[in-house]
Amino acid sequence: MLIKACLNGSRRPDEHDALPLSPGALANDADECKQAGAGAVHIHPRGMGGRETLEPDACAAAIEAIRDQCPGLPIGLTTGLWIVGDSARRHALISSWTVLPEFCSVNFAEPGTEELCDLLLSKGIAVEAGLSSIADARIFVESPFRERCLRILIEIEPGGPDDPVKSAAAISRILDAAGVRPPRLQHGLGACAWPVLRDALARGYDLRIGLEDTLTLRDNSRAAGNADLVASVAWLVSQVPAPR
Repeated sequence: MLIKACLNGSRRPDEHDALPLSPGALANDADECKQAGAGAVHIHPRGMGGRETLEPDACAAAIEAIRDQCPGLPIGLTTGLWIVGDSARRHALISSWTVLPEFCSVNFAEPGTEELCDLLLSKGIAVEAGLSSIADARIFVESPFRERCLRILIEIEPGGPDDPVKSAAAISRILDAAGVRPPRLQHGLGACAWPVLRDALARGYDLRIGLEDTLTLRDNSRAAGNADLVASVAWLVSQVPAPR
Protein backbone atom coordinates (compact mmCIF):
# COMPACT_ATOMS: atom_id res chain seq x y z
CA MET A 1 0.00 0.00 0.00
CA LEU A 2 1.55 3.28 -1.16
CA ILE A 3 1.61 6.32 1.10
CA LYS A 4 2.17 9.41 -1.02
CA ALA A 5 3.14 12.65 0.73
CA CYS A 6 1.61 15.82 -0.74
CA LEU A 7 4.04 18.41 0.55
CA ASN A 8 2.62 21.86 -0.18
CA GLY A 9 -0.19 22.19 -2.71
CA SER A 10 -1.63 25.65 -3.22
CA ARG A 11 -1.30 26.68 0.41
CA ARG A 12 -0.03 30.10 1.41
CA PRO A 13 3.12 30.36 3.55
CA ASP A 14 1.12 31.82 6.44
CA GLU A 15 -1.07 28.71 6.72
CA HIS A 16 1.65 26.60 8.37
CA ASP A 17 5.15 27.40 9.58
CA ALA A 18 6.53 24.12 8.21
CA LEU A 19 5.10 24.47 4.68
CA PRO A 20 7.98 23.70 2.27
CA LEU A 21 8.25 26.01 -0.74
CA SER A 22 11.90 26.30 -1.81
CA PRO A 23 13.73 23.42 -3.52
CA GLY A 24 15.87 22.88 -0.41
CA ALA A 25 12.87 22.83 1.91
CA LEU A 26 11.03 20.42 -0.38
CA ALA A 27 14.06 18.12 -0.46
CA ASN A 28 14.43 18.11 3.33
CA ASP A 29 10.72 17.47 3.77
CA ALA A 30 10.71 14.69 1.18
CA ASP A 31 13.61 13.01 2.99
CA GLU A 32 11.82 13.19 6.35
CA CYS A 33 8.59 11.86 4.79
CA LYS A 34 10.45 8.99 3.17
CA GLN A 35 11.91 8.04 6.53
CA ALA A 36 8.42 8.26 8.07
CA GLY A 37 6.99 5.82 5.51
CA ALA A 38 6.18 7.72 2.30
CA GLY A 39 6.86 5.87 -0.95
CA ALA A 40 6.39 8.89 -3.25
CA VAL A 41 5.92 12.66 -3.05
CA HIS A 42 3.66 15.10 -4.86
CA ILE A 43 4.73 18.75 -5.08
CA HIS A 44 3.66 22.14 -6.42
CA PRO A 45 6.89 23.94 -7.42
CA ARG A 46 7.04 27.64 -6.62
CA GLY A 47 8.50 30.54 -8.54
CA MET A 48 8.81 34.27 -7.96
CA GLY A 49 7.03 35.42 -4.83
CA GLY A 50 6.31 31.85 -3.80
CA ARG A 51 3.62 31.46 -6.46
CA GLU A 52 2.83 28.08 -8.00
CA THR A 53 4.45 27.63 -11.37
CA LEU A 54 4.93 25.24 -14.26
CA GLU A 55 7.99 27.12 -15.52
CA PRO A 56 10.67 24.59 -16.48
CA ASP A 57 13.52 26.10 -14.44
CA ALA A 58 11.55 26.19 -11.19
CA CYS A 59 10.20 22.68 -11.73
CA ALA A 60 13.68 21.38 -12.53
CA ALA A 61 15.17 22.96 -9.42
CA ALA A 62 12.57 21.32 -7.16
CA ILE A 63 12.91 17.91 -8.83
CA GLU A 64 16.69 17.94 -8.79
CA ALA A 65 16.89 18.99 -5.14
CA ILE A 66 14.62 16.13 -4.07
CA ARG A 67 16.33 13.65 -6.36
CA ASP A 68 19.77 14.57 -5.01
CA GLN A 69 18.67 14.10 -1.40
CA CYS A 70 16.26 11.19 -1.92
CA PRO A 71 17.55 9.07 -4.82
CA GLY A 72 14.96 6.61 -6.06
CA LEU A 73 11.98 8.37 -4.46
CA PRO A 74 9.28 8.86 -7.14
CA ILE A 75 8.38 12.53 -7.60
CA GLY A 76 5.06 13.78 -8.93
CA LEU A 77 4.09 17.29 -10.04
CA THR A 78 0.77 19.04 -10.36
CA THR A 79 -0.50 20.20 -13.74
CA GLY A 80 -3.35 22.27 -12.26
CA LEU A 81 -4.86 24.57 -14.88
CA TRP A 82 -5.41 27.31 -12.30
CA ILE A 83 -1.64 27.88 -12.17
CA VAL A 84 -1.51 29.40 -15.66
CA GLY A 85 -5.22 29.76 -16.49
CA ASP A 86 -4.93 28.54 -20.08
CA SER A 87 -4.55 25.00 -21.42
CA ALA A 88 -2.43 26.09 -24.41
CA ARG A 89 0.00 27.91 -22.12
CA ARG A 90 0.13 24.90 -19.81
CA HIS A 91 0.86 22.62 -22.75
CA ALA A 92 3.67 24.88 -23.96
CA LEU A 93 5.33 25.06 -20.55
CA ILE A 94 5.22 21.30 -19.96
CA SER A 95 6.49 20.71 -23.49
CA SER A 96 9.61 22.67 -22.52
CA TRP A 97 10.41 20.58 -19.43
CA THR A 98 13.78 18.85 -19.67
CA VAL A 99 14.13 17.61 -16.08
CA LEU A 100 11.18 15.27 -15.76
CA PRO A 101 9.24 13.96 -12.78
CA GLU A 102 8.24 10.30 -12.60
CA PHE A 103 4.54 11.20 -12.77
CA CYS A 104 2.07 14.08 -12.96
CA SER A 105 -1.49 14.40 -11.74
CA VAL A 106 -4.05 15.45 -14.36
CA ASN A 107 -7.47 16.73 -13.31
CA PHE A 108 -10.02 15.22 -15.69
CA ALA A 109 -12.48 18.05 -15.00
CA GLU A 110 -10.17 20.52 -16.75
CA PRO A 111 -10.15 21.32 -20.48
CA GLY A 112 -7.26 20.04 -22.57
CA THR A 113 -6.96 16.80 -20.61
CA GLU A 114 -6.48 14.40 -23.53
CA GLU A 115 -3.83 16.59 -25.16
CA LEU A 116 -2.03 16.93 -21.83
CA CYS A 117 -2.07 13.17 -21.18
CA ASP A 118 -0.72 12.52 -24.68
CA LEU A 119 2.08 15.03 -24.06
CA LEU A 120 3.06 13.61 -20.69
CA LEU A 121 3.12 10.02 -21.95
CA SER A 122 5.15 11.03 -25.00
CA LYS A 123 7.76 12.51 -22.63
CA GLY A 124 7.86 9.33 -20.56
CA ILE A 125 5.98 10.87 -17.62
CA ALA A 126 3.34 8.63 -16.05
CA VAL A 127 -0.18 10.01 -15.56
CA GLU A 128 -2.28 10.02 -12.42
CA ALA A 129 -5.92 10.58 -13.38
CA GLY A 130 -7.59 12.93 -10.90
CA LEU A 131 -11.32 12.30 -10.46
CA SER A 132 -13.30 14.55 -8.11
CA SER A 133 -16.86 13.78 -9.16
CA ILE A 134 -19.15 11.28 -10.81
CA ALA A 135 -18.93 13.39 -13.98
CA ASP A 136 -15.13 13.13 -13.96
CA ALA A 137 -15.35 9.36 -13.52
CA ARG A 138 -17.71 9.05 -16.49
CA ILE A 139 -15.36 11.11 -18.66
CA PHE A 140 -12.42 8.96 -17.58
CA VAL A 141 -13.99 5.57 -18.29
CA GLU A 142 -14.81 6.73 -21.83
CA SER A 143 -11.34 8.16 -22.40
CA PRO A 144 -8.45 6.46 -24.25
CA PHE A 145 -6.38 6.71 -21.07
CA ARG A 146 -8.47 4.49 -18.82
CA GLU A 147 -5.87 1.72 -18.98
CA ARG A 148 -2.81 3.87 -19.61
CA CYS A 149 -2.56 5.64 -16.25
CA LEU A 150 -0.16 4.91 -13.43
CA ARG A 151 -3.02 5.20 -10.96
CA ILE A 152 -6.43 6.78 -10.48
CA LEU A 153 -6.82 9.50 -7.85
CA ILE A 154 -10.23 9.64 -6.20
CA GLU A 155 -10.09 13.16 -4.76
CA ILE A 156 -12.84 14.45 -2.50
CA GLU A 157 -13.21 18.06 -1.38
CA PRO A 158 -15.36 19.22 1.56
CA GLY A 159 -18.53 21.19 1.10
CA GLY A 160 -20.29 18.97 -1.43
CA PRO A 161 -23.96 18.06 -1.13
CA ASP A 162 -23.20 14.43 -0.26
CA ASP A 163 -21.26 12.67 2.46
CA PRO A 164 -17.60 12.63 1.28
CA VAL A 165 -17.17 8.90 1.83
CA LYS A 166 -20.35 8.20 -0.15
CA SER A 167 -19.10 10.51 -2.92
CA ALA A 168 -15.85 8.52 -3.11
CA ALA A 169 -17.81 5.26 -3.18
CA ALA A 170 -19.94 6.53 -6.07
CA ILE A 171 -16.81 7.20 -8.13
CA SER A 172 -15.48 3.74 -7.30
CA ARG A 173 -18.73 2.12 -8.43
CA ILE A 174 -18.42 3.74 -11.85
CA LEU A 175 -14.83 2.52 -12.17
CA ASP A 176 -15.85 -0.96 -11.03
CA ALA A 177 -18.73 -1.14 -13.48
CA ALA A 178 -16.41 -0.18 -16.34
CA GLY A 179 -13.81 -2.77 -15.31
CA VAL A 180 -11.08 -0.13 -14.94
CA ARG A 181 -7.89 -1.82 -13.73
CA PRO A 182 -5.19 0.76 -12.75
CA PRO A 183 -4.50 1.07 -8.99
CA ARG A 184 -6.55 3.58 -7.04
CA LEU A 185 -5.46 6.17 -4.54
CA GLN A 186 -8.18 7.87 -2.52
CA HIS A 187 -7.78 11.04 -0.49
CA GLY A 188 -9.76 13.96 0.85
CA LEU A 189 -9.02 17.59 1.57
CA GLY A 190 -9.67 19.69 4.64
CA ALA A 191 -12.33 18.41 6.99
CA CYS A 192 -12.90 15.24 4.97
CA ALA A 193 -9.21 14.24 4.74
CA TRP A 194 -9.21 11.72 7.58
CA PRO A 195 -12.66 10.14 7.00
CA VAL A 196 -11.87 9.62 3.31
CA LEU A 197 -8.41 8.28 4.14
CA ARG A 198 -9.79 5.76 6.64
CA ASP A 199 -12.27 4.60 4.01
CA ALA A 200 -9.41 4.22 1.51
CA LEU A 201 -7.49 2.15 4.04
CA ALA A 202 -10.50 -0.12 4.54
CA ARG A 203 -10.81 -0.59 0.77
CA GLY A 204 -7.12 -1.41 0.38
CA TYR A 205 -6.47 1.64 -1.82
CA ASP A 206 -3.24 3.63 -1.88
CA LEU A 207 -3.19 6.65 0.42
CA ARG A 208 -2.17 10.32 0.30
CA ILE A 209 -1.49 12.71 3.17
CA GLY A 210 0.37 15.95 3.73
CA LEU A 211 -0.04 19.65 4.36
CA GLU A 212 -1.71 20.08 0.97
CA ASP A 213 -4.62 17.97 2.21
CA THR A 214 -4.83 18.77 5.92
CA LEU A 215 -3.05 20.66 8.68
CA THR A 216 -4.29 18.39 11.45
CA LEU A 217 -3.65 14.88 12.76
CA ARG A 218 -6.23 12.17 13.38
CA ASP A 219 -7.13 13.65 16.79
CA ASN A 220 -7.64 17.12 15.23
CA SER A 221 -4.45 18.49 16.81
CA ARG A 222 -2.21 20.58 14.59
CA ALA A 223 0.45 18.56 12.74
CA ALA A 224 4.07 19.59 13.23
CA GLY A 225 4.65 19.05 9.51
CA ASN A 226 4.42 16.60 6.64
CA ALA A 227 6.51 13.88 8.26
CA ASP A 228 4.22 14.00 11.30
CA LEU A 229 1.21 13.35 9.05
CA VAL A 230 2.96 10.56 7.14
CA ALA A 231 4.01 8.86 10.37
CA SER A 232 0.41 8.97 11.59
CA VAL A 233 -0.82 7.26 8.42
CA ALA A 234 2.04 4.75 8.48
CA TRP A 235 0.94 3.76 11.98
CA LEU A 236 -2.63 3.22 10.76
CA VAL A 237 -1.33 1.03 7.93
CA SER A 238 0.72 -0.99 10.41
CA GLN A 239 -2.46 -1.81 12.33
CA VAL A 240 -4.17 -3.42 9.35
CA PRO A 241 -4.14 -7.22 9.82
CA ALA A 242 -1.99 -9.09 7.34
CA PRO A 243 -4.03 -11.14 4.82
CA ARG A 244 -4.24 -14.84 5.68
